[in-house]
Amino acid sequence: MPTHAQHLPSSLILVGAGKMGGSMLEGWLAVGMSPQGVTVIDPRPSEAMTRLCNERGIALNPTNPPAAPEVLVLGIKPQGLEEAAPQVNALLGPQTVVVSILAGKTIDNLRSRMPAATAIVRTIPNLPASIGRGATGAASSPEVTEAQRLITDALLRSNGVVEWVASEDLIDAVTGLSGSGPAYVFHLVECLAEAGAAAGLPADLAQRLARATVAGAGELLHQSDLPPETLRQNVTSPGGTTAAALQVLMAEPNSLKALMREAVAAAKHRAEELSG
Repeated sequence: MPTHAQHLPSSLILVGAGKMGGSMLEGWLAVGMSPQGVTVIDPRPSEAMTRLCNERGIALNPTNPPAAPEVLVLGIKPQGLEEAAPQVNALLGPQTVVVSILAGKTIDNLRSRMPAATAIVRTIPNLPASIGRGATGAASSPEVTEAQRLITDALLRSNGVVEWVASEDLIDAVTGLSGSGPAYVFHLVECLAEAGAAAGLPADLAQRLARATVAGAGELLHQSDLPPETLRQNVTSPGGTTAAALQVLMAEPNSLKALMREAVAAAKHRAEELSG
């Protein structure tokens, strides 16, 4: 995906290099971020992260981390913010933009724990960022400059699509939709495979067909400019087999649409609860 190397920061600290943080780091390096400009802080780095840092010359848990980086990315779990905040706050400079991927933690919440943070971007990436096909929602505090926004956009875009929302209030809804959304799709594959087995297919065959069907449909959606409604209509012959199945999935009150609306709302509500 296109990004602009000239907007990548010269100095960045990644606090928390788990699956998501590590995937983001690999994306930054792939689009031209200098390894010498990156510092990783993680009390329990994985073997893979330790190996990556050693191979690329990335500073991992240095005794004296560089202060006042251009960007500090918070990749820890939301529950770990309280413990990590004092150490992170000490690293911040007046020109540092803090990029948070912590679900539920608001900009005000972050600032209350890290008073040195001024410019803050709150983001919600998702798991496909690990293969460069992520969908990330982002919202910025008023203090974020245009230059800082361009830097953040370049970093996030290295892992997939980025959508900037007008208000931070929308981030919890983004969390419920795209942040948690891959799990909904994986569960769809589980359910589809189970349904195929219940219809008489060998379980392993049903699993392979379900995976390939969802992956193929997703790639078609990715490559097509047509809206999903049109794609659905294109494969639905009146009175045919697909139409019979859709009558079940679209039947109210327990339609797939109603269940999905309820699921996204539940995830949004949980994100709101995590803001405490």
